[in-house]
Amino acid sequence: MYGARLDERWCEEFKKSMDISQFKLIACMTGLAIAAFAGPPGGGIFFDAHTYYEVPQSEINIDPTGFSLSCWVKTTVSTSQIFLNMGAAGTGFTLYLYDADPAVRMLVEHNPPVYTSAKALPTPPNTWTHYIGTYDGSSIKIYTNGALRATTLAAINRTTFPYALQIGAVPDKPDRMMNGWMEDIRIWNRPISAGEVASVYQAVTTGVVTNDLIACWNSNGIGESSLISQLEGGPDAYWHDPEELLQMGTPGAGFNGIWYYNQRSGDQYVYKYSGGLGTYCAKHIPMAWYSAQSNRTYFCYGGTDNNNSTLFHMVSYFDHNTGKVARPTCIMDKHTDDAHDNPVINLDTNGYIWIFHSSHGVGRPSYITRSVNPHDIRRFRLMYTGNFSYPQPFYYPGKGFMFMHTWYSPERGMFLMTSNPDGTEWSGRKMISYIERGHYQVSRMWQGIKTGTAFNMHPNGLGLNYRTNLYYMESDDFGETWKSVDGKVLETPLTEAESPALVAEYKSKGLNVYMKDMQFDSKGNPLILVVTSKGYEAGPANGPREWMLFHWNGKSWDAINTGIKSGNNYDTGSVYVESDTAWRIIGPTRLGPQPYNPGGEISMWLTQDAGSNWPEIRKITDGSERNHTYVRAPINAHPDFYGYWADGHGRKPSKSCLYFCNQRGEAFRLPDKMEGAMARPEPVFR
Repeated sequence: MYGARLDERWCEEFKKSMDISQFKLIACMTGLAIAAFAGPPGGGIFFDAHTYYEVPQSEINIDPTGFSLSCWVKTTVSTSQIFLNMGAAGTGFTLYLYDADPAVRMLVEHNPPVYTSAKALPTPPNTWTHYIGTYDGSSIKIYTNGALRATTLAAINRTTFPYALQIGAVPDKPDRMMNGWMEDIRIWNRPISAGEVASVYQAVTTGVVTNDLIACWNSNGIGESSLISQLEGGPDAYWHDPEELLQMGTPGAGFNGIWYYNQRSGDQYVYKYSGGLGTYCAKHIPMAWYSAQSNRTYFCYGGTDNNNSTLFHMVSYFDHNTGKVARPTCIMDKHTDDAHDNPVINLDTNGYIWIFHSSHGVGRPSYITRSVNPHDIRRFRLMYTGNFSYPQPFYYPGKGFMFMHTWYSPERGMFLMTSNPDGTEWSGRKMISYIERGHYQVSRMWQGIKTGTAFNMHPNGLGLNYRTNLYYMESDDFGETWKSVDGKVLETPLTEAESPALVAEYKSKGLNVYMKDMQFDSKGNPLILVVTSKGYEAGPANGPREWMLFHWNGKSWDAINTGIKSGNNYDTGSVYVESDTAWRIIGPTRLGPQPYNPGGEISMWLTQDAGSNWPEIRKITDGSERNHTYVRAPINAHPDFYGYWADGHGRKPSKSCLYFCNQRGEAFRLPDKMEGAMARPEPVFR
């Protein structure tokens, strides 16, 4: 055995059982080919999946027509993570581990906006591996431990990489930050040859290829806040935290909402639903929060740029002392125009502002951020990265967050997570219901005692545009157990359509049920607001769209037909419980300038007798140019900022303004351009 030259596969297995120095010693004593495993020159630069290093664009110039990247890598997990990168995902180049293949990829955007990659099999976690990626203007190559693994054709069509260089991160995917060690990181402004690749791998500290080497970092150059260049005249790489990666804390120009559509319909209504959806959707709860401590109503929304090309997560507040609104802060660019990624907001007992950054399905990362200082919207820090949809978090003083949400598993399952009191640790995900093809839900917390959730279900065999039946359950022990409204303990996750949680059966009637809002009366009895219709398509044929309120009276469910009818399934408003007999609804209940598209004109309806009569007491908007929709109620709503919403054209992309109203029904438009830190909203529709 000792006299043989052993193959690389044996060497890879053998060296896993010992450290590098032991392997080299045995290789030296036995004549084993040391090229089978060279090993890194030092202990490595540690990356904790929360920080990264960056070289400013002005300090590094990589030639797109020919370059090479080299590094030793030892990951601690097998999830996607970045080694070296320039530009947002797919816009420059990236050498990275991608867990969906799984593979290590050398990716180059070769014909903007097209990109492709050469792939090599990844090594297991906790195993040092050497990677080199090269590009010569026509092909991408990737090498693992000195051996060529793949070549992919990719003709160049660009002259610059106008980006900073990230080590261990990519700007728009903080969930892919490096988790492990890197060592001996090098960049050349030419494609190095196969022989040079072998030289770099086999003789890391001697015979180094230096011609056209433009950058080099290793563990000998770890400074207090930088990686010090190991190449004379080369650039240093500077330590960064994820707040900078997410572009948190940028002042917005003003209040401009995202315009969004879902599913083209091929008829006069153009889309299944569409419009100014900055406060979308009803299953994102809450989007505004009144703080008595600061006498401010904080709110978030989905904003955009001048071209409606991306979704900004925005936060602001209305100061009840001055009657002015703060210039909004952009917390992050979500790198999508999908309003399903809109954020929601919470405040904890110390006044910290929490933003939960949603994603539509599992294809994009979700985040939780918290303000750096109480009651301050200027700076936020990252607290959690993962994936969730339709976020509905509620903060329990002294306990932490009970976070209701949807997770696509593979479709819309209902789940919850909990946190410790300061939100620094989060539990695993717990499923609470998955009936047939899943659910939409709306949930609320009552007085820090319990959380209730109302939900429909997607029936088997009909597709996700169909949703029917109405269910309700609640938990008074921080999500450990769930009960029906009359106190029966439920076995979760719920899986059967016939359940003690059933409030109203609509499937046999062929009716869709759209969740809108939920509140509690003074005794903790739930009120659930829904809209019913005959089908998912826009237009009068699926009417009447009836606004129904279900109230638990302590013994049974009262099904209250408010008499309100509107034109679209996605007409959305809020219900306000002001006493046990006085309930208010604010929503787009009148046809607007784009009739039968989502939204319309906003009205206020008030019952003084627990739902027996529902007079329309105020037309809040009238004669509008664009439909108004998704009226959202703040938590602890203050009479001066009682509901807020956005407008937008129902049938084509348009500008979207944001509005709020007071309890009297007087409407105000938020300024789309701001010069100073505060501005007075404009009274409208008087």
